[in-house]
Formats: sequence, structure tokens, C-alpha cells
Amino acid sequence: MSESSTAVATPPGDAATQHTDPHHARRWLILVVIGLAQLMVVLDATVVNIALPSAQQDLGFSNDARQWVVTAYALAFGSLLLLGGRLADLFGRKRAFLVGLAGFAIVSAIGGAATSIEMLLVARAAQGVFGALLAPAALSLLTTTFTDPKERGKAFGVFGAIGGGGAAIGLLLGGVLTEYLDWRWSMYVNIIFAVIAFAGAAVLLKNAESGGPRPKLDIPGTITASAGLFALVYGFANAERDSWSSISVWGFLAAGVVLLAAFVVIQQRAAHPLLPLRVLLDRDRGGSYLAMFLLAIGMFSIFLFLTFYIQLNLGFTPVRSGVAFLPMVATLMASATSATAVLLPKFGAKPLVSLGMLIAGAGLFWLSAIDTTSTYASGVLFPLMIMGVGIGLAMAPAMSVATFGVDTHDAGVASAAVNTAQQVGGSIGTALLSTLAGNAATSFLVGKTPSPQLAAEAAVHSYTTAFVWGGWIFVAGAVICGLLLRSGAPAKAPEGAEAPVAVHL
Repeated sequence: MSESSTAVATPPGDAATQHTDPHHARRWLILVVIGLAQLMVVLDATVVNIALPSAQQDLGFSNDARQWVVTAYALAFGSLLLLGGRLADLFGRKRAFLVGLAGFAIVSAIGGAATSIEMLLVARAAQGVFGALLAPAALSLLTTTFTDPKERGKAFGVFGAIGGGGAAIGLLLGGVLTEYLDWRWSMYVNIIFAVIAFAGAAVLLKNAESGGPRPKLDIPGTITASAGLFALVYGFANAERDSWSSISVWGFLAAGVVLLAAFVVIQQRAAHPLLPLRVLLDRDRGGSYLAMFLLAIGMFSIFLFLTFYIQLNLGFTPVRSGVAFLPMVATLMASATSATAVLLPKFGAKPLVSLGMLIAGAGLFWLSAIDTTSTYASGVLFPLMIMGVGIGLAMAPAMSVATFGVDTHDAGVASAAVNTAQQVGGSIGTALLSTLAGNAATSFLVGKTPSPQLAAEAAVHSYTTAFVWGGWIFVAGAVICGLLLRSGAPAKAPEGAEAPVAVHL
């Protein structure tokens, strides 16, 4: 990978940057707005999950259709992220941010008012479309607003904590809304987040665009990237239901690989590439994208299988299940904010990402010791807190470095690549770990007399198998990312990364 694009930050107190940056004086209020929008997008990945049984009973749809309530969002979101990031670069991040918020609110209202499964699925897919525009716009706004290394560290610590803990908070919020209000509020709640964030963004943000002619949209690159990512996510989603030998799995996965290979070739030749390879070929950014990808795979085993264990084996209600994840959220937020604000400027991302993944892996290995007699306090609480420390230590620095020092006109698509890595990682984690867990449960039951106790033991064995695999994924990530990421902390932004901008209202 290229060594020429080392990311370095603008020196603290750079008067020229502060003078030309319309967001500098209001940067902390902007962080609140961006954080609220990010929380809404992250919450939406899990807040609906808890509400699905109630929605299924109300609308009367099948178990197969239930999966598509989750998959429809993932397909649209994952396949359109790169396009959304580039649109933010081309037409202005404020515009993309506001359109994303408004669209997300409208289709959430439609989903909450759904009278059929078809109406709900269309709303969920539309949420993914607007989320694909909103998420990269939010991260790129954060990237271009905070340029001072110390302030950037604090800002990305908060953003990373939201990204890591938001899914767990979504489980709690979904449980509360479903239990005390109605499943429809898992959709309606987005309107509240979006209206507040929209009002703040409309007042605080300005469109900042680089000078010179606006580049054209890379249509061939857009088509191959979107179709390739769609095929990958769809193929892995089918693996939850079909066997890996099914054409609905390997056929789509093969098509995804071919389309993404064609995308890389197109990017090498395009005058205005959708995702310039210079963004990916920097060692720090490439290592950070890989870290986000692997963290998403490992985190899946925590949220999905631990939720099953807590509800089915420990007998927790949806609300208590959400509360059970809060210790992890607390340690994750503390770890993420301190990692980027204090440790990243001194040591760089390399040791933090590697150490964080090792700590998270240790937490998963510890969690794999649970059995049918374990309690929350004896078997879950402390491993969960350890995992929070590790994930926060790795995720926030990786997210910061993934967009650090990128040219201003590439900030949107570089941010989209972060979200794409997470989304594809989550899809792979869903399919891979579910398959491994299912095989483990089947093998456990071979040759034994069926009984309720044996079924419970087989279920727990399947969860612990997923935890062990997730732990090894974290360990492998620690080694690989440690080899890719550069040593030392970045010092200043590369020339042109934070060039003066023209302000458009």
C-alpha cells in the first residue's frame, strides 16, 4: 500500500483553518446534531428486532417474511453507501444530511403506519436508502469539522461510542417501546430524532465545497459497486435460511465478487472514480477499514447470540435484556472517548486497535464458559464489560484514522467506505456465525435422547461456539491490523486535505 499519504492533523490553533472553516465556532453543537443522526441510524439496526414478534402478530406475516424486515434495510443500506457518500461529496454534505434526515423520518412514519407486511418492507428498504445517504454525510461532516488533533480525538471518541453502543441501546429502547407503547413506536421514534437533528443542522451547518469544476458521477462504477455489494449482502442473508451449496447463496456471492472485481478495474480507469483507489491504498485507512469490518463480524456474535441466551435461557424480558447490555455500553463509551482523546494522539492507532481487539477477544473467550446453570452476574456481566473496553479501544481510533487526512473532496466516499465495511462485516457475521452455531447444535444432539434439558444445553453450546469463533476473529484482526497500520501518531494534515473552502448556504 502507498506510503505517500500519511495522515497528519492541522496544528492546534491554526488561525487560517479556523478563519476559513464556517463550522469551527459551532463545532461542538454540530457534534451533538451529528451524534443524534448517527444514533438514529445505528439504533434502527436493532430497535426493530425486539419489536418483530409483536409486529408479526399484528400484521400476520410468516417467519420467512420476518427475516426480510431486517434484510430489506441491510440490502438497501449496504449496497448504496458508496453512492451516498459520493453524492454528499458532489452536491454538498449539508444537503445530503438534510435530505437523509427528512427522508428517513418520512419513511419511518410510513413504516409505523404499515397495514401490511408489503408496506412495512417497502418502508424498511426506503430507510436503508436514506440511511445510505445520511450515514456517510454525518461522518464526513465530522471529519471536515474537527481538524485539531485533540478536539478530533474527543469528537471521534463520542462518535465511536455511539457507533459501538448504539446497537445495544437499540435493544433496550425497542424493548421499552414495545412493552409499554406499541411495536409501531420502534419506527415512529425515528421521527423525533430526525426532527431535532434536522432543525439543528439547518441552523448550524453550511455547505462547504471545494473550488473548481464539480466532477461527474461515475455511472459504471456506481452500478458495479452497488450491484456487487447487493449481491454479497443478499448471498450472506440467504445463508441464514439456505445451505451454502445453494445457488441462492454461492451464486450471489460469486456474482458479488465478480462485480466488485470489475468495479476495481473501472476505478483504475475512470476520470472521476466513485471510490478513488488512493483512499483505499493508504496503509492506515486500509487497516482501519479492515478493523471496522472484523469488529462488525465479532460484535454480531455478542448482540445476537447473547440476546438469545439472556432471553431464552435466563428468562429476561425484552426490557431487562436491553438493561443487561448497559454495562457494556458504559465501558465502551468510557474506553472510546479516552482512547481517541488521550491515547491516540500519543501512540497512534496501531497499538490501540490491536490491544482493543485482543481485549475484546479475551472477553468473548471468557463468555464462552457459560452453561445452563450460569447466571447473569456469574457468567455474563464481567465478560460483557471487558468486551466493551476492547471494542471501544479499537473502534473509535479505527474510525478516526479511516477518515483522517483524506482530501476534502473525498471525505464523503471515504466515510461511506467505513460504513460499508461495517455493513458487509455484519452480514458476513450473521451468515457465518449462524451457520457455525447451527452446526454445533446439530452435532451436540447426535446420538442423544431428546429432552428439554438437552435442547437447552445444545442451544447454549451453539452460542458458546459462536463466541469462540468471534474471539478468534478478533485475535486474527489484532495481528493483521497490527501489521497494516503504521506506528506512531499522525502529526498534521496532508497538503490539500483541509484546503480553504467556499461556503454555500
